[in-house]
Amino acid sequence: MCHVIVTCRSMLWTLLSIVVAFAELIAFMSADWLIGKAKPSSSDDVDNRTGGSQEPYHPTLGIYGRCTRISHMQFSRRDTLCGPYAENFNEIASGFWQATAIFLAMGIMILCAVAFVSVFTMCVQSIMKKSIFNVCGLLQGIAGIFVLLGPLLLSCQ
Repeated sequence: MCHVIVTCRSMLWTLLSIVVAFAELIAFMSADWLIGKAKPSSSDDVDNRTGGSQEPYHPTLGIYGRCTRISHMQFSRRDTLCGPYAENFNEIASGFWQATAIFLAMGIMILCAVAFVSVFTMCVQSIMKKSIFNVCGLLQGIAGIFVLLGPLLLSCQ
């Protein structure tokens, strides 16, 4: 039989664990890790509806994704195409980017596991006389090291 044990601290910790896991996952999948310089606008880049020029275009690159401008759709509102540029792990930009992907993926997997386990801490607070809060806190610290090591490797490039 499960007795629900909810405190403000455990509820806040559970919610923040889930939010951080999702935020890291979204950041990993984002194509906005490197943002290029604005492309100079030509006289052809005029919006037909307003007569003004469109916003300057900034190419972006992520761990495995990028956004590029589609040249034949310059007057469309969705003139950029975002998606993966690497079909497999070996096609990721460089060794530093590959190491970053590995460290971030390991950190995100640990954070997702902790977020999943944190939901069960409302029923069970210890396993084998070890507090789940303490074990998950240690795992979150280890995941934080992995998550911080990834971008640190990119700065060493």
